[in-house]
This record gives sequence, C-alpha cells and structure tokens, in this order.
Amino acid sequence: MRLIRTSANLFVRLSPRQLSTKIIPRPPPPVFKTHQTTKSHIDIMEAQQVPKTCKVILSDTIAKKLLSEVRETLAKIQGPGASKPTLAAFLATDDPSALQYAEWSKKTCEENGFNFDLRKVDKEDLEEGIIAANNDDQVDGILVYYPIWVGNHSQDKYIKETVALSKDVEGLCHTHLFNMYHNVRFLDPPANLKKSILPCTPLAIVKTLEYLQIYNPILAYGNRLFGKTITVINRSEVNGRPLAALLANDGATVYSVDVTGVQVFTRGEGIRQLRHQVHDKEGWELKDVLPLSDVVIGGVPTEKFKVPTELLRDGAVCINFSSFRNFDGPAVKEKASIYVPSIGKVTIAVLLRNLVRLIANRPRPEGSAPEDPKDAKARSETFIEG
Repeated sequence: MRLIRTSANLFVRLSPRQLSTKIIPRPPPPVFKTHQTTKSHIDIMEAQQVPKTCKVILSDTIAKKLLSEVRETLAKIQGPGASKPTLAAFLATDDPSALQYAEWSKKTCEENGFNFDLRKVDKEDLEEGIIAANNDDQVDGILVYYPIWVGNHSQDKYIKETVALSKDVEGLCHTHLFNMYHNVRFLDPPANLKKSILPCTPLAIVKTLEYLQIYNPILAYGNRLFGKTITVINRSEVNGRPLAALLANDGATVYSVDVTGVQVFTRGEGIRQLRHQVHDKEGWELKDVLPLSDVVIGGVPTEKFKVPTELLRDGAVCINFSSFRNFDGPAVKEKASIYVPSIGKVTIAVLLRNLVRLIANRPRPEGSAPEDPKDAKARSETFIEG
C-alpha cells in the first residue's frame, strides 16, 4: 500500500492493483461562446413570430364564389339549349354612382351568360317603360336605379310598386319587403317551394358575413347569428333598416345607428320571438355601441364620416358598404381582425342570384308538358339556404 498526494493536498491509501491501473486525466470542460443577438436578428424573429393583425378581404373574392354558384344553378334549372336570361335596367337619373353601377352590372352579366338591356329614360316616361317590361316575355327581371326623385321618397316608392312581383329582382315591392320584415321566407306557404326575394345590398352583406364565417353553420338555419352583436351605421329604408331586420331575424343583436339615435333590433332573450322587435335606446350614441360589437358595418353616404377606430373592439370585423370609405383604412387594419373595404361586386353577384331565383319561381306556361321531376327538384332547391 502507498500513500498518494492528491491535487487537493490530501493523502489517500491505494492498493497495488490501483497503482498498476493507468490513470487517464479528465479533459477540461468545453467552453461555449456567448452568441450576440443583433438588431437584425430581433427584427427577423419578430417578423416570423407576429403575423399581420388584420385580414383584408376584397369583394372580388366573395363575388367569384357566388357567381360560380349562379352559373351552376342556372344551368340546372334551364337545361341545355336555353336562351340567356335578360335583365332590363332602367336609368332615369344622372347620378354618376348609378351609371358606374350600371356599367359594372353590364360587364358582370355578359361575363356570366346573361343579357343586360340598359334603358335610359326620362323620369316622366319611367312608369310606362316599366309596365311595358312587365308585359314582355323576353324580360326575366327588372332593375331600377334609385333615387330618381331626390327628396321625394313617395314618388320612388310608387315606382317600386310598379315593378311586377315576378320580375322584381331587387326585392323592393311590398310583398317582398313584408316577408323580409316579418321573417317569412317563402312566397307560397305551406308548400314553401318559392323563396322570397331579398334586397340586393342587404343580402350582399349577409353573403359577405357567411363567407367570413360569422354565421355559425352548426346552428339551425335562421338562428345562425345567435350570440353575435352587430352595429349597422345607416338606417335608410333601402339599405340600413332592411339589413338590421335581416340580421336580427337570423338571431343577432343589432344596433341600428343614424343621426336620430340608436335602435336595437332583436328577437328577444334567447331569440324566442319568430321575428325581430325594435326598441329605442334613449340617450345612446355610436360611442356606446361600438365597444360592444363583434361586427361593425358602415354605410354613411358622405366622405366626412369616419368610424372612430379607437372605439372598436380588438378583433372586430369591419365592413364598408358606402360608396365612401367609412373606415380609416390604415388605422382600422391595426384594430380589426377582418376588413372588407367595399361590397359593390358582391351586390351585383347577388342581383344575378336573385334573377336566377325569379326564373326558378316562375310558373310554367299553361298547356305545357309535365315538368321532368329532376327539373322540378332543381327549381325547388334553388339557393335553398337563402
């Protein structure tokens, strides 16, 4: 046995066997270099980790899907060799927005297998022209560009009632509006084979919300906005009020805002009512409803109005249907989760969708051969869910 001095100046007793074993020195621990994070590295990491806050959806994207559905449905209900449907459009105003809408409508019609017949008439000849189109079997639908008599809503309303129910592609005659407000979805109860026509711009916004998956497809048809709070900034009889009614009839709580104040459209607690009810919110303003809203829809027809971005909820969905931008684009993209800056092309796609529905609703001529069951089924199932 021998005594061996250790590195710590301690003595240990080793046996002869231990002394004969070759001792291999332990290598020193590895030295790791410290990595220096530069500003460029930080920028790259942030760019990779933080996606853009807001998704901007253009109307083209939504319209393409609807137009594909329109073409497929038209082919099913008409069959091979059928003539192109004709939309007669009456322009009795010098409004440049109406003229632009007419040009877009013409282009979309011709690209998708429809005839577009633009008829420019004097205001005083408009009624006579509409009556002639009502009686023309070559005309499948009638469109009128409003307003015609600015400030005279009763005269415009009279013209709306002049258009035949079977050719009212805009859904503006009394029967269609009554059904919409009373949440009656068919023209022929209890058979329920002919769907009522809905106004184009409000329906375009509904279709936009469906595309954005704001409607919940798990819920029953007619209840798919239950739990959603939506603000509509416009209460006109043509767009804002019908839109609020449609959304509330589908289950949403809708705050309708205009210069006179705020109204709430709702089917009541637990959406137990069959159709929406309207209540005034005394003392409420836009600032009171924006922070509550999952969806904010702007339709104010003036360049001066802008939705206060700072009042929006984080992650709100913002949709503009005015011909002016109601949202501050750069600012809203920092707050909203989805932003739709316009819906014009969706409105035109819905116009053609309504025209196809009119064709499907049309009664067969007297004395014609019995309809093929397959064709009858296609007609009854035309856009079955709205």
